[in-house]
Amino acid sequence: MHVNSPIASADPTQLMTRIRAWASELGFQRIGITGVDLDEDAAYLRDWLDKGLYGDMEWMARHGDLREKPDALRPGTLRVLSVRMDYATSTDADDWNAIADGERAYVARYARGRDYHKLMRNRLQKLADRMASEVGPFGHRVFVDSAPVMERALARNAGLGWIGKHTCLIDRDNGSWFFLGEIYTDLPLPLDSPATAHCGTCTRCIDVCPTQAITAPHRLDARRCIAYLTIEHEGPIPEELRAQIGNRVFGCDDCQLICPWNKFAKIAAEPDFKVRNGLDQASLADLFAWTEEEFLQRTEGSAIRRLGHERWLRNIAVGLGNAPTSPVVVSALHSRRGHASELVREHVEWALGRHIEPAIEPQT
Repeated sequence: MHVNSPIASADPTQLMTRIRAWASELGFQRIGITGVDLDEDAAYLRDWLDKGLYGDMEWMARHGDLREKPDALRPGTLRVLSVRMDYATSTDADDWNAIADGERAYVARYARGRDYHKLMRNRLQKLADRMASEVGPFGHRVFVDSAPVMERALARNAGLGWIGKHTCLIDRDNGSWFFLGEIYTDLPLPLDSPATAHCGTCTRCIDVCPTQAITAPHRLDARRCIAYLTIEHEGPIPEELRAQIGNRVFGCDDCQLICPWNKFAKIAAEPDFKVRNGLDQASLADLFAWTEEEFLQRTEGSAIRRLGHERWLRNIAVGLGNAPTSPVVVSALHSRRGHASELVREHVEWALGRHIEPAIEPQT
């Protein structure tokens, strides 16, 4: 160890024991330590990008070197502290029931409460400050979806779980309902052992995907993924995929809901992740009636807000098109038929076409 290292006079193992305790106090359920070698994962990512499977997410194709090399993104980085924070607030049965109820709107679990980015970033910075108070100033940078970081690969290498066939991280003792965050640091902390995979021959996540977006184990075609189409995609949702989207208006959880390892998942204790605005029970028609002002007010501090009112209405129009025909559904769609946005109008017309019976020619 270099004599000028902040922990040159400290026992790295004892320091990590204290760091784990501090992380737990801050609400993180797990923390692990890994190095910066991501060569194998970087090659897989480049192949995925070369095949154009990222859709409109141009940011995925940018800053490749920074994503692949943590020490290029934050010079001097030797270790990555990877943390997990649980967010599940409902049972699998509750969510399957919501998906099966065509009149209700399904919002992905992670987005029903307060946006996790700021909360986790603040907690990670507090953890870094606590470390600095113990060892003195040290080089570091905190990340929560805020830079080109291969967070799942790093978390796997840090022992937090393996990357499942649906591309989400799975912890064999806690399932997959959790957020990830990182601290890049120049502290030479002791490494944890990488997690090993335990999917075996199971293909439930591949089989259940409504749009067949998981084209092979560990291979996701974002252009077909409901989470991508309802959150990242800015234009019209491809008409051939609209019926399969069902009532999923923001994200999709099917591949995680079906995963047998999630029988071990625990309900999150973090108050900020509790459901707001009744998003676990809301009807499509009620959400479709939100004005832009109401949308901005009700989604303040939520991940949904970055979608914008226009795409919110686009998504719900698709849900209404897939809902059972009723006066409430048809009336809701008619209320937006003259909307200023061509994007909204086009999806409303498609949805109405799913409910209006074609004229029957009189018999001669």
